[in-house]
Amino acid sequence: MEARKTNVNHESDYTFIAHSASFQNLLSEKKKFIIPVTIFFFCFYFALPILTSYTTILNHKFFGSITWAWVFAFLQFVMTWGLCMLYSKKAARFDELANEVVQQGGHNE
Repeated sequence: MEARKTNVNHESDYTFIAHSASFQNLLSEKKKFIIPVTIFFFCFYFALPILTSYTTILNHKFFGSITWAWVFAFLQFVMTWGLCMLYSKKAARFDELANEVVQQGGHNE
């Protein structure tokens, strides 16, 4: 019987925290970053196979025998590293907001 009360308390604590302003702020900040970055990533990532399959625009020479397709493919590695570094920096802010949620325990101060 006591274990059941504890479980109910944890569920009600979660519900309270999930509806708190600090938790909603954390979700909002993450969405503002993650959604646009994800859209950019997918557009950039799928542009290479689409452009090489349905157009000849990347077949033009960039330098010597290197075509724009190779440059674009290399830039995908650069993009991935850049987005990883950007997320690492933003994650520090998300951690701060998560710590605020934990400290407040769902109580708006």
